[in-house]
Order: sequence, then C-alpha cells, then structure tokens
Amino acid sequence: MKSLLALLLVLLDLGQAYGAIHRVPLRKHQSIRKKLRARGKLSDFWKSQNLDMIQFSESCKMDQSTNEPLINYLDVEYFGTISIGSPPQNFTVIFDTGSSNLWVPSVYCTSPACKTHPVFHPSQSSTYEEVGNHFSIQYGTGSLTGIIGADQVSVEGLTVDGQQFGESVKEPGQTFVNAEFDGILGLGYPSLAVGGVTPVFDNMMAQNLVDLPIFSVYMSSDPQGGSGSELTFGGFDPSHFSGNLNWIPVTKQGYWQIALDGVQVGDTVMFCSEGCQAIVDTGTSLITGPSHKIKQLQEAIGATPMDGEDLVDGMQFCGSGFQGLDIQPPSGPLWILGDVFIRQFYAVFDRGNNQVGLAPAVP
Repeated sequence: MKSLLALLLVLLDLGQAYGAIHRVPLRKHQSIRKKLRARGKLSDFWKSQNLDMIQFSESCKMDQSTNEPLINYLDVEYFGTISIGSPPQNFTVIFDTGSSNLWVPSVYCTSPACKTHPVFHPSQSSTYEEVGNHFSIQYGTGSLTGIIGADQVSVEGLTVDGQQFGESVKEPGQTFVNAEFDGILGLGYPSLAVGGVTPVFDNMMAQNLVDLPIFSVYMSSDPQGGSGSELTFGGFDPSHFSGNLNWIPVTKQGYWQIALDGVQVGDTVMFCSEGCQAIVDTGTSLITGPSHKIKQLQEAIGATPMDGEDLVDGMQFCGSGFQGLDIQPPSGPLWILGDVFIRQFYAVFDRGNNQVGLAPAVP
C-alpha cells in the first residue's frame, strides 16, 4: 500500500511538472546599481535618496498595499517580455512576487524615465477599454502615478482578456531612467493590489489559462546573461532542482510570506532563534533584514564598507548579498529572500494550497 501511495505521489509530481506548463524566458541584464557604479554616480544616487547604504534603513511605515521600497529594484537583473493590446505592444517587465499590480509607461507620461522606454498607446489598440481610475504607488522618496486601463495582456502564448493595468503618467526621480525594465508585473496576492485590481495570475486562473494554480521561478547562476532562467506558469520543472520540494505554508496572504526557523552564519544561529517571518520576493535582488541585524551579519562575514556598499573581498570587487531594510508593522519586521536566495533554491508558488515549495537549484 505504501509503495502504491509513493507511486501516486510521484505521478502527481510529474503531472504538475509536465501538465501544459508555459515557459517565460527570463533575460539577465545589468542592474541599476551596476550601471550607476560604472558611471561613477552611485554615491550621488545615495545622497539624492537620503540613504546611508552601510546602515541602510529605508523604512516602510505605510500600508503594504501602497508602499514599495525603491531600493528593492536597484539590483534586479532578471526580466521578461509581455505584450499589451491588439496589435501587441511589447514591454520588458520585472515579474515581481512582492507586488500585485501590472503597470507600464503611458504615452501621456512626461517624466524623464518615460522618454527612455517604450510607452503604451491606448489609441493604437482595438481591444483597449478605458477604466479611468487613478492609482499611485509610493517608491521610496517619490510616487508613481497614473490611470487604470484594461486590455488583453499576453505572456508567452497565454492571453488574459480584460486585464486592468496601470498606465503611468509620472515616475519618480532618476531611478527608472536608468532601469533596463519598462514596467512591473506583480505576482503577489490580490490584497496587495493597488486600486482593487485583479492581478494577472488571478485572471489566468479565472480564465482557465493554466491547468494548475501554480507558477515557479528558476534563476540561473550563469554570469553571461543568466541563460536558462525562466518563469513557468501552470506547474514546475523538476529538471531545475535536485531532491524533493520542501513545502512551506504561507503565513499571511499578501506577500508570499513564510516562517523562518532561524538565520545561521557558519555553525551559529545569529538571528531568528525563536523564528521570524520572511517573504520570497523575485522583485528584490538581495537578502534583506532589519538594518541592525544586517550590520551584525556584514561584520560576521567580514564585509567592509566602500563607497556606500559592503564588500566581502578587499582584493577585488565582491559585493555583499545582504542589505538592511526596516519594514515596520503591520507588515514587518520581515526578512526578504530575493534573487540571491532564489538562484540557490528553485521556488514554486502554489496558490491552490497557499504554500511555497523550495529545493536546491541545479546550476
């Protein structure tokens, strides 16, 4: 009987993995931080944002549905392509499990960032519907504002009808000017969505575009363009990980929030010895935690400050993968497990059972 049950579980896993999954290639581009560093403008950026990156403590005190730390997107390097409208207008986006809205620049946007990216032309789409509601998302020291429209959104052969999305008419500061991405497609829970908009993946499920209410993320460690990185809708691919998936319940449906048993450095549990909360976030590149704890962690791994950053190897540039970020109640305090973590652990996001599956990623 036990062997039969084991066989059924294996077949279930294979069914989830291969049952009409839809692969979205993720391309690796230079991050905003690397672009600013190469131009010698990184320190100026810190000053313009009133940030001390050694003891970084950008504080998110607002409601979690309207506030996004600007720093989250500074290091993101993995992007994909979507299209909006008929005929399709293409955009490069971050697929972000730490937010729930889709937005792209509007043709009516007057900010400098919109002059360096493709913009959406509603008049050129035969399927566009005007909604007209205003939206605003706070990003660090500035806000992104615009109006909400509706149109068909296509992601690698999956076409969502009537998807509401943000058309930004104002983008804050110089940050998005330097970004390789045009917009953001949020994959968080509906409760995070600004303006009560139904997220893209929720509409995929409602319109029966995916066989299973699951998506998964593989981020290749390949330094040359992240070859093989992909987002998979409708299941997962066991060729991207070794062993079995470890399923962890979502503790609060908003972010993909889970419980951490502890944070260990070497053989010592330094933080969260009694447990703490974390979110698995594809829209944040680094691993972040409370700033005072990250400061201790940087010291423990031998990171030394230089030009507003923490370096691990003084002989050549090797940036630390940790960042201080204070997320205040009711959302926080939270640790964020970003792309640095996901490159090591294949991540499966299961809306049907409200759980996250993690397993060691195959390089």
